[in-house]
Amino acid sequence: MTHRIRDEWVKFTFIVPALLFFVLVVVFPFIRGLNIAFTNWDGIAPTYDYVGLRNLQLLFTDTELLDPIKNTLLFTVVTTICINVFGLLLAVALNTKFPGVNLLKSFIFMPMVISLVLAAIIWRYIYSDIFPILFQTDGGLLGNPTTVMIGIAIICVWKEIGLAMVIYYAGLQTIPKDMYESARIDGATSYKQFTKITVPLLLPAFTYCIPLWIGTGLRQFDYPMVATKGGPGTSSQTLAMYVYNYEFPYFKAGYGQMAALVLFIFILIVTVIITSYFRRREVEY
Repeated sequence: MTHRIRDEWVKFTFIVPALLFFVLVVVFPFIRGLNIAFTNWDGIAPTYDYVGLRNLQLLFTDTELLDPIKNTLLFTVVTTICINVFGLLLAVALNTKFPGVNLLKSFIFMPMVISLVLAAIIWRYIYSDIFPILFQTDGGLLGNPTTVMIGIAIICVWKEIGLAMVIYYAGLQTIPKDMYESARIDGATSYKQFTKITVPLLLPAFTYCIPLWIGTGLRQFDYPMVATKGGPGTSSQTLAMYVYNYEFPYFKAGYGQMAALVLFIFILIVTVIITSYFRRREVEY
């Protein structure tokens, strides 16, 4: 028994560095931020006062929050659908052998490894110099308040579709080939094979991918910040940028922390519900 306990302690020591790092980087800042959310701290002063739920009340009565909510939801819906649908279709299309298939997969995945800044520069050039020529428009998508979120979403889809393709492609490799052969013998069309074999057996990949990009979209900060800095005006400001602005430029850290806390709870609830739904579907199949 003593020998077994010693072995368990030895195993535990291997995770201690990671555990300490997690506590220092995630747990401690979260607890600190939870405390600040109920204060009027400006982020600089050494003292602050507790204001109870006043920040929460101000948050739910702030009409300026409507545009960041709309922008965030639009970005999340567009990117989640497009990345997963096109990633799955590319994985299915490339799940065969032909000359250059590996080079083509590498080419599709390549945007994922370039920096976000470079991606934004490339697409700003495309939107401002190429789109007007091709579509006879006066300006790019990023310069129009009504199309800026679609333009940012396209950048995200282009950059991250390769990752979705790789995940779905890996899932396709776990599906036994004889299931498709049996289906073809029974006269099943390609569409029937896709809907009755491929999709159900790829549910573990859906369980990972869909909550991943929903959560990423709801807390999106990088793409609009790099591409437009929230502009034109505030037409591409997301919820995460709303939190950032109150934390730093506006010097209302207490209110910003409350907004961040509400956003965290919302994302947690949404992703847990969606993940649980797909987990149940996995069991059914």
